[in-house]
Formats: sequence, C-alpha cells, structure tokens
Amino acid sequence: MPTLTYPGVYIEEISSGVRPLEVASTSTAAFVGLAEMGPDAATRVTNWTEFQRLYGSFITDGYLAHSVFQYFNNGGRQCYIVRVTRSDAVTATVTVNNRAAAAVAGLTFSAKNKGAWGNSLFLQIEDGTLDPGNEFRLSVRRQDDPDVVPANFKDTTPLEVFDNLSIDPTAANYVVGVLSQDSTLIDAQVLSANVSTQRGVHRGGFAPTLPLGANVSFQVNLDGDGYQVVSLPAAIGTSTVLADVAAAIQTAVRALTKKKTSTDATAFSGFTATVETVATQSRLVLQSGTNAASSSVAIQPAATNDATALLKLGTGNGGQSESGIAVRRPAKADVVQLGDAAVAPPVTAATLGSDGTAAVTEVTFSAAFTRLDTITDFSLLAVPGEGTTAMFDLGTAYCANRPLKDVFYVGETAAHDDTPDEAATFRNKLTTANSYGALYFPWVKALDPTGASAEPILLPPSGYLTGLYARIDASRGVWKAPAGTEASLNGVVGLAAELSDVQQGNLNPMGVDVIRRFPGSGVVAFGARTVSSDPEWRYVPVRRTAIMLRVSIYNGIQWAVFEPNDEPLWSQLRLNIGSFMMTLFRQGAFQGSTPSQGFFVKCDAETTTQADIDAGVVNVLVGFAPLKPAEFVVVKISQKAGLASG
Repeated sequence: MPTLTYPGVYIEEISSGVRPLEVASTSTAAFVGLAEMGPDAATRVTNWTEFQRLYGSFITDGYLAHSVFQYFNNGGRQCYIVRVTRSDAVTATVTVNNRAAAAVAGLTFSAKNKGAWGNSLFLQIEDGTLDPGNEFRLSVRRQDDPDVVPANFKDTTPLEVFDNLSIDPTAANYVVGVLSQDSTLIDAQVLSANVSTQRGVHRGGFAPTLPLGANVSFQVNLDGDGYQVVSLPAAIGTSTVLADVAAAIQTAVRALTKKKTSTDATAFSGFTATVETVATQSRLVLQSGTNAASSSVAIQPAATNDATALLKLGTGNGGQSESGIAVRRPAKADVVQLGDAAVAPPVTAATLGSDGTAAVTEVTFSAAFTRLDTITDFSLLAVPGEGTTAMFDLGTAYCANRPLKDVFYVGETAAHDDTPDEAATFRNKLTTANSYGALYFPWVKALDPTGASAEPILLPPSGYLTGLYARIDASRGVWKAPAGTEASLNGVVGLAAELSDVQQGNLNPMGVDVIRRFPGSGVVAFGARTVSSDPEWRYVPVRRTAIMLRVSIYNGIQWAVFEPNDEPLWSQLRLNIGSFMMTLFRQGAFQGSTPSQGFFVKCDAETTTQADIDAGVVNVLVGFAPLKPAEFVVVKISQKAGLASG
C-alpha cells in the first residue's frame, strides 16, 4: 500500500491470486549401463551425437549405446546416462618430463574416465601462441586403432585444443584447472617432484643492429618489481661489439634499486647480460639474479631514445621471456600416447587403460541408481539388456521408494527367454510386483549398427519402448496407453518370438506386455499393464498419469509453504489446482462428460481441521477418474430376421 501524502491518483499492482501449475515432464528417461567411456555422474544428453561425444559408440559387452540410439530413433528428446564400470577398470595415463636441463617427471595426463578407450588418445605439446616462453599449447587427438598411428597423425584435426596454458597454479590459465573444467577427454596433474626452477631469462632476437647511436634506453622489469628505465652510457652508442653492449647493460641494471620491499635484491645485484651464439647468429641473453619460481625478466620500449628495436629485445622484436617456473612445462612432443606409450623421453611412465574383467551384477547396476537421487526431471528408468528378475525387482523397488515416487521402470525379460512359458516363469519369479514397472517380452531384432554382423542382432526392447513412451506422451498425452497399432517400434526388423493371440492371452493377465507384429502396422507394443496385481493400478497410463499429477502439483504449490493457513490460502489452492485439473480434463485426461465426473479438488475446514492448523498442516484432497485403455473391444453381431414379402 503506497503512503498517501498528496492529492492525486495512486497506482498499485496486486496479485491476481492465480499461480498456474505446469505439467511435469513424463518422457525423459534415465539409462544405466556399461559404456565405452563417459563421466561417473549422471549426465543429460539431448541427441545421439552428444552421447557419442561423451560416452563413445557401440560396445560388445553392453547394450547402453544401442538402447540410447533407439530411444532417440523412436521419439525420445533427452535422457540421463549413468555409466557403470567394472571394479577393476583402469584409467589410461602418461607422465612426461618437464623442460629443465636435468629433466624430471613433470606432469601426468590422464583420460577423463576409466576404460581402454583412453589408450587411443594422443597429445601434441607445443609452445603457446601468446607467450611461447612461459605457456604451452596442448592438442588432443584420438586414433581408432591406437596400434596404427599414421606418420602425419599430428597434422590431422584434433578433437580438443587448449592454447596458452600455464604451469603457474595461481594463474587463470593453469593447466589443471582448464582441463578439469573444459576438457571432456583428459585431466592433468602437476607432480610434486616437478620443482625445477631457473633464473628468469629474456632472450633477444638474433642479429641486433649496431651501433645504437642515440638509442641507448629501454625498460626492464625484474621479478615483477616494476618497469624501470635503463640508460646506457652515451659512449656505448658508437660500439659495434655486442659483448660490450651486454656488459654495459649488466652494469646499468645492477645499478638499479628495487621498488618493492618483497623483491629479492639479488634479482638486480646478480643480474647478468651475455651474448649467445647459435649457428653463427648472436643474440642478447638477459637473466635475473634469482632462480625462484617468480624469477623473470621483461622488456618494453623506453619513451625516448628507445633501443629495443635495434637490440631485438621485447616480444615485438623477436625477443622471448621465460620465468623461473617456465621449465616446469611439459617437454615438447609431436605425439605422446596415453596408456600404451613406451617409456622413453619425454615419457617417464604410462599406465595402460583397461575396461576390466570383474563381473558386473545386478547389485552393481542398482548401486548406480543413487546417482539419480538428486535428479528430479526424469520419469522413466531402464537398465538395457539386464533382463533378470533380480534387476527388475531392484529397478521397480527404487522407483517406488523414491521420496516423490516419480519414476516408472521399463524392464524386459532375458534375451534367452523366447517362449511364452519362459516369459511366464520370469514373471512368476518376481518378488517386487508393484505398479511402478512394466515388463516387456520378447527381445527385438535389428540391423547391426556396427556392421559386424550381416544378420540382424537381438536387442533389448527397453530403449525402443522408452522412446515410444516419449512419442505417445507428446502426441496424445501420458494418459494414452503406449500400445496399439499406432505404437510402432522404429528400427525393428524382427522379434525373438512371434506370439499368437492365445499365447498373449495367457501372458496378459500376468502383467507381461507383449511386443507383436501385425500386418499393415509392423512391430508394435501390444500391452500396457504394470506387473501389479492391484486392479486400481493395473494399467501403465493410470500409474504414469498419477505420477504426472503428483509431481506437477508438488512443484506447483511450493509457494504455499509458510503462507497464513486459513481460508484465503485454501481458496487459492482450490483455484490453482482446480484450474490445472480443468485444463487436463479439457485435453481428455480424465473420464466423465463433466468436470465433476472427472476430478475434484477439496481444501477447506473439513480437510484441514483446527488441530491441523495448530500443527502447521494444510490438507488438499485431489481426486481424478483415470482413463483406462479399451483393452478388450467386444463387437456383438446378430442376424436380422428377414421380413415376409407381401
């Protein structure tokens, strides 16, 4: 309410009291399984290309990649991936020398995660572009066959390039931090043994131009003390001997006084200027008097009588500076392999990456479910290819035990279950037959995406079905059963078992959802039951609709927490939830020809008593009449008696 102090018109915005509820997503899946590579944390991917970049491609001992491919192929839009690794899997690493004269093991580069895939990574280490004396450039390439590396391999396009990396842990471009944050392929570790230091040095460009004439000044900065003007004697301007110029520079710099208390005075008193000759060409070499990691020599032009261009000092004149820490950079190399590199300079050690051979059990997969505990925007869960009763029980138990009960498990029988009797036996062995899971039979046949097999291969159906769920949800709504002649499975060329109507009739009452082939429709999902024996939750769309309502209302009324618990709050809850339910009713989500037949929302003094108010509780009662699929369509036909002619 504004403060009314003067005559006039006052305008104030007030809330309408309507807080629309959003329909919770029902089609995002989470897949748990073995992968070629990939992070340990549950990670969202939005297309097959992104999955390949993060998790690699198809492997022979797991169906995760196949299922994710078919998920997107059948209508999925995004999913979470939880990669499982064997307990004895190993990460590929390589350790390289630093650049010190007495080189020691400097850095260890490792694959981002465990597995033999890391052995196919190759590094190229060069000088950095902006500051080649202190920084380095790292290129990462991958060779499909790490045993066959072409001679021109370093000329191929790298997957990742990181330029101007520093070995200084205080720098923003510190190699460890940059790779940890930005690389999807490798990490780096600077070893404790990598403590080599040198005197900070600035090497000028070759072939300075003498005599200097009147240009006898430049600025120098030793060990970060700050730039100071160095003025050489006027007589040195006539000298044509570079060694004499070097001696004059050394004398002039040593005569300077440090500007900062923290600067080691030895940087000036021990400063040297010498001449270095390489292949008949000479240049100036200026060195700080200290050899700490912070030791450095930097040159920039003087305001007047500048000599840097003639002496070839400074980065713009071909000069190059190296700090005391620069020698800790990794040694330059054209091709360094992770994992399987031979121990020869610059490589000091390597660890071969391995996928491991330890057994992967149902407990291994179920332990990975915990990585999904904090993720709330997925609603389907599958462990492709793990068609055991123990896995199904663990999967449905996890879904039912999540705090919000917001996930539905899509399971399958085993690959070798190819008869109705085996499917029935599988179902009868389940011990966790709740309504938070559906069991599908049989496995499907598809063309081998790797091309290794000329014949169709068997694949678990869960990847296809989660994609189908997403497709039906988008086109018809979660209340529509993901089954029927419109529920075709894209990418299927056959089935492990072809069933008749009678055979399906024996499995359907048990809660086994059958995948069948029909002329004109192809291969379709032709069952929509949960494994629950409770008739109230017999059907997949009923359970999933309830999940959608629970999550939507839970997320949509968070604003009510700590609001005054009285009729104004209750009426707002009735209004907001009722509006949400009415929208769904108009979309055909509930039974009945009128809203009162389809749903109700009650929040008043009857649902919330004074005792509840005293305890800080407000109770909202929401009921809905779910749509149940027309599973049995009965058509009665009778003959019409002929009329007598007259």
